[in-house]
Amino acid sequence: MKNNWPAVRDYSLVVAGALVQAVGLRLFLVPAELASGGISGISQMINHFTGWPIGLMVFIGNIPLFILGWRLLGGSRFTIRTLVAVASYSFFTDALLWLPFFPKTGITTDLVLNSLYGAVVSGIGYGLVYRGQGTSGGSDILARILNRWRGISMTQSYLMTDTLVILGAGFIFGWQKALYAIITLYVSGLVVDTTMEGAGTVRSALIVTDLCKEISARILKEMERGVTILEGTGAYTGEPRPVLYCVVTRSEVQQLKTIVHEMDPKAFMVVGAAHEALGEGFQPFKR
Repeated sequence: MKNNWPAVRDYSLVVAGALVQAVGLRLFLVPAELASGGISGISQMINHFTGWPIGLMVFIGNIPLFILGWRLLGGSRFTIRTLVAVASYSFFTDALLWLPFFPKTGITTDLVLNSLYGAVVSGIGYGLVYRGQGTSGGSDILARILNRWRGISMTQSYLMTDTLVILGAGFIFGWQKALYAIITLYVSGLVVDTTMEGAGTVRSALIVTDLCKEISARILKEMERGVTILEGTGAYTGEPRPVLYCVVTRSEVQQLKTIVHEMDPKAFMVVGAAHEALGEGFQPFKR
């Protein structure tokens, strides 16, 4: 059972993420006619004209992409995880309407609320699927194929495919809703990143100073943070210039600045954002 736990956890995350995605779609996006891209957006447009079930259309629309993914993106493992994600999402999208207590017309008519909450809920769902090492199918598969076989970046691939869908939705649902759909697409991407990486963005600092040992000692003692001394060379002088590298939380940045300024006002310091820190003092490594 212990050996099977990673797979059980991953597939549980994939199914849970698919359910959250379906809730976001049915509760906010469909009632507001916000097609935020991908196969789901195309399915919403088909449903608008034909009344065919959106979930069923999502599944059918992914079949040719399944075949391409199988052949080009990793065989059975890729396809099985994607199949679980898409099948679960398709099922939940239609099954939610069977529940007597589910608000089939949504909970608000405000476009702003629908676009923002639809983005947040859907983004959490996508993030859970990705954390389970699955994919959401649709434009996700197409973007990976274009990236691998044509060298087009994932960002550009998503932009092209989703822009075409939203453009089509603009002709059908109206351009105001298409503009809100763009907001939904952008916010959901931010939420996906937060769900996958966590909200605890950390800061990395590079410090060039003549007092490396003294500053390192204070950081180690007062902040209890590790410091690495890197070997550097001044390009102008050609002389050795050691560089301190330190990772801290956002709330500790000011304390770090104070220590460096008190010890060496002439020091040079660069503080940058890092998405994640794994290891002692931060998050533990997880598969």
